[in-house]
Amino acid sequence: MRAKTGQDADEMHRRFIHICCRISSGNDETAMIDHDILSDEERNALHEVMLTPARDAPQRVLIVDDDSDARELLAEILSLNDISCMTAPGGDSALEMIQTRQSIGLLITDLRMAPFDGLDLIRKVRESDRAELPIIIVSGDANVRDAIDAMHLNVVDFLLKPLNTKQLVKLVKRELGMN
Repeated sequence: MRAKTGQDADEMHRRFIHICCRISSGNDETAMIDHDILSDEERNALHEVMLTPARDAPQRVLIVDDDSDARELLAEILSLNDISCMTAPGGDSALEMIQTRQSIGLLITDLRMAPFDGLDLIRKVRESDRAELPIIIVSGDANVRDAIDAMHLNVVDFLLKPLNTKQLVKLVKRELGMN
């Protein structure tokens, strides 16, 4: 059972952690012993765990490209291969989605975007609490320096457009553990 809100977690805490015992002395006298078996620190840790999304939840791919046609085409290719996708038109919206949606298990980003490019987006992700998020870069016009910079940012791969869709699907499924 997993809590969806803080209130749900508090209710589960009261239901499962709080122990209430009734002791009878045999002569119609009853004493109630009310004992909480967790410390405040343990209760807070449990609260956080209960609010964390299930680890086996389906992972989604976030596709970031300022070219809406390219973004939607890539999303459709992945969707046709049973890969759940979300899209973002740029780095700002992508960062917000990455921070608020734990179901994002892989980021695919274009290299050339405005106001900040794919490398800037990756740097910001690497500086966030989602620093371990696997990232694939796709680009139609990259140079060797871009590829080197990307590899220093620990990207999974750097793919050139036009994409080999079979290679991309295989790579995405591997990163999401869908093999």
